[in-house]
Amino acid sequence: MNRRARRWLLGGAGGLSLSMLAFAGGLFALGRFDPAPMPPATAWGTRVLAQDGSLLALAPAAGGVWRFNVAPRDVSPFLIRLLISVEDRNFHREPGVDPFAILRAAWQWVRAGHVVSGGSTLTMQVAKLLDPRPRTLTAKLLETARALDLWRRQTPGRILGLWLSAAPFGGNLVGVEAASHAWFGKSPGALNPAEAALLVALPRRPEALRPDRHPLAARRLRNRLLALAARRGLLSPAEAARAEAEPVPSRRHAMPRALPQLFARVRHPPSLQTHIAPGLQAAVTDAAHVALRTLPPRTALVIMVADPRGHAVRAVWLGDWNDIARAGRSDLSRAPRSPGSTLKPFLYGLAFANGLAAPDTLLADAPRRFGNYAPEDFTGRFAGRVTAAEALRRSLNLPAVALLARYGALRFAADLAAAGAPLRLPRDSMPSLPIILGGDGISMRALMTLYCALATDGRVGPLRIAGDMPGPPARLLSPEAARMVGDTLTRPFPGAATLDVIAWKTGTSASNRDNWAFGFDRARVVGVWVGRPDGTPMDGGQAADRALPILARIFSLLPAAPRRPVQRAPMLSLAAAPAADPLRLLFPPPRATIVGLGPLELKAMGGERPLRFLVDGAPLASVPALRQTEWRPPGPGFYHLTILDAAGRAVHAAIRVTRGD
Repeated sequence: MNRRARRWLLGGAGGLSLSMLAFAGGLFALGRFDPAPMPPATAWGTRVLAQDGSLLALAPAAGGVWRFNVAPRDVSPFLIRLLISVEDRNFHREPGVDPFAILRAAWQWVRAGHVVSGGSTLTMQVAKLLDPRPRTLTAKLLETARALDLWRRQTPGRILGLWLSAAPFGGNLVGVEAASHAWFGKSPGALNPAEAALLVALPRRPEALRPDRHPLAARRLRNRLLALAARRGLLSPAEAARAEAEPVPSRRHAMPRALPQLFARVRHPPSLQTHIAPGLQAAVTDAAHVALRTLPPRTALVIMVADPRGHAVRAVWLGDWNDIARAGRSDLSRAPRSPGSTLKPFLYGLAFANGLAAPDTLLADAPRRFGNYAPEDFTGRFAGRVTAAEALRRSLNLPAVALLARYGALRFAADLAAAGAPLRLPRDSMPSLPIILGGDGISMRALMTLYCALATDGRVGPLRIAGDMPGPPARLLSPEAARMVGDTLTRPFPGAATLDVIAWKTGTSASNRDNWAFGFDRARVVGVWVGRPDGTPMDGGQAADRALPILARIFSLLPAAPRRPVQRAPMLSLAAAPAADPLRLLFPPPRATIVGLGPLELKAMGGERPLRFLVDGAPLASVPALRQTEWRPPGPGFYHLTILDAAGRAVHAAIRVTRGD
């Protein structure tokens, strides 16, 4: 080669290098000037978490799109490794783009006159997912520039998280969390290799690879990726063969939607931590389903269980979302209903606290007129002179009205309102004597806050389904008045052989429209409401016939926490003291796979005895003095184990049982 030619080539190479540098610099500048838009907080749906961090429910983002912000640590490690191996093997080494792939794609575009291949890295795919545009050269240049900027500003983990959160999976499914729950009924961290490979494949052609509509195409591409994983050492040949033999899903699973009345329509942050105890919630749900089978048609049921020391709601039943006849899509815990006799304990407590009466004060249970008002007793019988304690325990009407006449109806209503439990009265009306017999309205939530005051030291605070205590609680009763009322109401349930460890009160509104039952011990307050959502009367029965048996059943599921010894000790603070020896599950360990269907010994350590063992929310027979019990799995599958101690603490574990043959 002569000197002139060599000089021309060197000059051309130098000019090309300068041009490439200038081009790269222009791309960096364009990416900084017009970066990829980051998703706002409102772009994501909400994960509703239980007290222990386990998933309770998923609520979609605006527009009904199932899309959740996902971090790589929440996803199966195999899925991450396969995704990088398939889509971008140089992900951890390249600056967001692959120059050689871009040159190849540009040359193909020049030859064909249109985009043939993308040459996209994972970072470039993220840039496109964040701002989708038609496949043009201009869009490709902007995508490349934004990828360089993303690589400069974001960590590899954040870039991966954006792909995992925004990749399309067809229809209203976006991101691996939504896809994992929709196609496999599990979180993305629990995916096996076959499931993970399908989710890596689907974003390539989300609609054409839907396994419920195109199972052969979905399985074919999935198995190609599994074979690639075996060639590249991500799976052993035997593991790949087992994964390839698995079927693809034939239908979508329902999304986790516990308590949709609370979370389905309200916009929340991407993650909402609640105080719901999952084992107790499962047990209450099962008890509600059993109770509904005995209730008349169109009759709704609300159950709430709260910790009286911190006013945190641990379990709630608001109905079946799809049961329209029972108003399953309404939060009836907020609906004002007639309280019947459920306010009487607070009138007696205020009377005790203000010196107007004591438990042994004699009151008259006899017909009497109060101006134009002549209350009646629903039994039609009168007891004559009785103590205040007896009048409250038997829920006699005439003594309660007489006591309210002395205390003042307006004063009583003002005290309840100051404590955060205002009464709902007809428009332009003032509180009057009938309010103590149910001539007013109040919600289940407000009544639960009042009964939490009775269960502790007389202070009232708002119920907390999620979040911290919003300020100090308000004083309604003195600690001594709360104790006296609690002692008065503590007795066995009718027909039960239980000890005097639970205080309870029922209430029935006029024409049997509302049946109430509230109970409390040292650790829980439980409320039950039975009624028709439209306010029409129910046929026959009183609260003692409908609501009270449900209340008794809920307490039978809870560890014993007797009131009497504790109520005479110094009052508990709102913050529960930690256990000296924390409750923990020894066997089986979380995520264990148990081979065989023989008897399985469940073992626990720590916590306060007695311990209660539950499987999928159903309690197992156990000896109170022991920390273990035996359970025989009914068949292969996944099971959720829960252990509750006497203080209401819980531990959980998900296990898998196989036949082993």
